[in-house]
This record gives sequence, C-alpha cells and structure tokens, in this order.
Amino acid sequence: MKNKIRYLSPNFLGILCAAILVPVFLSGFFQNTPGYSLKEAKKVLGLIDKIQKEQLERGNRAMRNVVVTESELNSYIAHRIKVEQEEILKELRMKMFDENRVEWMIVVDLEGANLPKILKPRMTFFMGGKLEVKEGRVRLDMKDLFLENQRIQISVFDLVIFIGSRLMGSEPFSMSDWWELPYGIKDIQTQNGKATFYY
Repeated sequence: MKNKIRYLSPNFLGILCAAILVPVFLSGFFQNTPGYSLKEAKKVLGLIDKIQKEQLERGNRAMRNVVVTESELNSYIAHRIKVEQEEILKELRMKMFDENRVEWMIVVDLEGANLPKILKPRMTFFMGGKLEVKEGRVRLDMKDLFLENQRIQISVFDLVIFIGSRLMGSEPFSMSDWWELPYGIKDIQTQNGKATFYY
C-alpha cells in the first residue's frame, strides 16, 4: 500500500479522481457530496476575465500571476458541471500539493452506452500524478489510477473517455495527451492547497 493516493488516506481528502484501496473510505466519503461555493466559483470566473482582458494589452510586459486555492478551483469546476448540465462528467474534484503533484476524483455516468463487462454505467475514478508544463502545453504524468477499489491501467480510463466522446459526438483523446494551456496561461505551479497560474 506504499503507493496509496493521499486522497484515499484516512487522514485526508485528496484530489481529482476516484478509486479506492480500502472500500470503507468510499462508503464514508461519498454518502454526501459537498456542495460548492458560488462566491468562490465567481471569483475564478472573474480571474479568467481579468487574464483575457490583460492579454489584449499591447507592448511587452513582465509575467503576471494569479493564485487560486484548491477550494476555489473545485467550486469553479462544480459550477461549470452544473451550469453546463454535463451528461457524462458528474463530479470532478482535485487536491494540489507541492511540485505540481495532484490527485483527482472523477465520477462519470455512461448510462445508455453499450459497455464492456469490465465497466458499469456510473463509475468513480481516483488518480494521482504530476502536472507537466512545457512550451505552453500541459499534461498529467499519471502515477496511480483506480476504478473504485481496483488499480487499473490508463488504457481502461482512455476507453471510458472514448465511449464518452462517442456519446457526445466529440473527438476522443487520451489522458497521456498534451493540451494547450487556456486563457493565455504560460505556466502552472502548484503548492499544498493552491495553484499559481502565470500569464
């Protein structure tokens, strides 16, 4: 159990995905999903507007940054999921640590899809890894991935993404892919409980 994701440890709620090494953690944690703070979500929306507006400024300028707490980011994500009435992604929460280490909990719902036997309609994934940022792009170097109480390969989660993409009529992708950073962001650095976005 040396590689247990901290999200799952008894002392600690962790970051973005959902899976568990000891089933008792799931039963206690997911009985009541916490709400989110609309105030915190609006703060993040305001920061996004600020960054976009400052991208329109002319001339050279020094790098700027904004700091977003873990709670604010999770409130923003929950707000987006609710407002956009996501059909597949039902919940996404994350925890941030020093040196760009992150943990995620993700709940997906593939109700109505023709699924392989290894999958079920509603699934909770837990993942942990490190954010890598390079030349304006970012990806998650995943170290741990669980589907509920079972460690799984990244290919299983990629299969879930592929099925979800087909249901939504969008392009499939892999968790190993590199993604362009949004809103003029140049770099991301995480510390315990917060992230600094450079632009």
